[in-house]
Amino acid sequence: MRRQSQIHGQIFSLDLGGISAIVLNGYDAVKECLVHQSEIFADRPSLPLFKKLTNMGGLLNSKYGRGWTEHRKLAVNTFRTFGYGQRSFEHKISEESVFFLDAIDTYKGRPFDLKHLITNAVSNITNLIIFGERFTYEDTEFQHMIEIFSENIELAASASVFLYNAFPWIGILPFGKHQQLFKNAAEVYDFLHKLIERVSENRKPQSPRHFIDAYLDEMDCNKNDPESTYSRENLIFSVGELIIAGTETTTNVLRWAVLFMALYPNIQGHVQKEIDLVIGPNKMPTLEEKCKMPYTEAVLHEVLRFCNIVPLGIFHATSKDTVVRGYSIPEGTTVITNLYSVHFDEKYWNNPEVFFPERFLDSSGQFVKKDAFIPFSLGRRHCLGEQLARMELFLFFTSLLQRFHLCFPHGGIPDLKPRLGMTLQPQPYLICAERR
Repeated sequence: MRRQSQIHGQIFSLDLGGISAIVLNGYDAVKECLVHQSEIFADRPSLPLFKKLTNMGGLLNSKYGRGWTEHRKLAVNTFRTFGYGQRSFEHKISEESVFFLDAIDTYKGRPFDLKHLITNAVSNITNLIIFGERFTYEDTEFQHMIEIFSENIELAASASVFLYNAFPWIGILPFGKHQQLFKNAAEVYDFLHKLIERVSENRKPQSPRHFIDAYLDEMDCNKNDPESTYSRENLIFSVGELIIAGTETTTNVLRWAVLFMALYPNIQGHVQKEIDLVIGPNKMPTLEEKCKMPYTEAVLHEVLRFCNIVPLGIFHATSKDTVVRGYSIPEGTTVITNLYSVHFDEKYWNNPEVFFPERFLDSSGQFVKKDAFIPFSLGRRHCLGEQLARMELFLFFTSLLQRFHLCFPHGGIPDLKPRLGMTLQPQPYLICAERR
């Protein structure tokens, strides 16, 4: 899509098997639509896949209107109340970091795949907000659910699902990756239903302990409103979306970060030097030290820019007819925001194909924000978990490099080509984490 934009311009249209779509490329085009016309571009396309999985309800894929407004407001308030708004929440992330590091320690520097442990650690932070509890790394049932989520993220970008969106009648066929995706989703929804029932036991109305309680309170308050969008079904959809959004993205950022630290030991060494200088070898990292660690911040930002975890964001749609740069865009048009092209936009980034953390530092070594850095997207649908994700990334990353030196077994370099899906995740790789 980025290459096509060099031929056809920053905005071009596509026919996706009868689905009318436009692609926005580069920072200027994305900002013009998602910021300057934020309300018009805040809808979601009524794709057969979204209809089948969530009936256009829940949170991430809901149509722009009352349902989305109610669910977004509740989610933001809940994440603030039970998450980053709590003074103790940073301590909870630090506690999870200790579980995470101790689990790594059991490998004694031998090669292992870090994915399982990172996924568990990251998902547990979201679990504290949604369910009010964490799950042990040995909880095979919860592990299985997370693995199914991850599989569905890949399946959602498969050719079979693309064909299903274009020709939904193929849904009657008993084979294809879309059928596996539907089977996985049904299994996950059944698991979440049972989990919601368990954690909502002993609930005291209007005294919420977590997201589930807060949602059930809203259902109670709106039970006489026929227009209310709060329902058991939308609760399950919202919980599933919050878990996958809070786990898959941050997990993959950390997996890429570990890979690049092993790939560039000089950058890893520079980060560890800053950690030793600012935090020391034994004290747990805190967010208070973040502003004193510009190089570490620059490295995390460069991982987010270079690796483009969600390269096309989540598809948008126009809520009414509009005009962008003289082009008429009808209501209901699917809009693809090419965030990959934004982070490789040569107007804003020098040598974007090079992994270079120093691009986020000024001449005196201080961290510098960049306008064209938008891994959490822009506008009304920007990622509601951005603040939480930034906390997790800093605390997990610094605590990991404080304790361990990361390298590839036998000096081998894994395949850097990402696995394609709705997210870009690294190919499976082994890492050695040696005590410093």
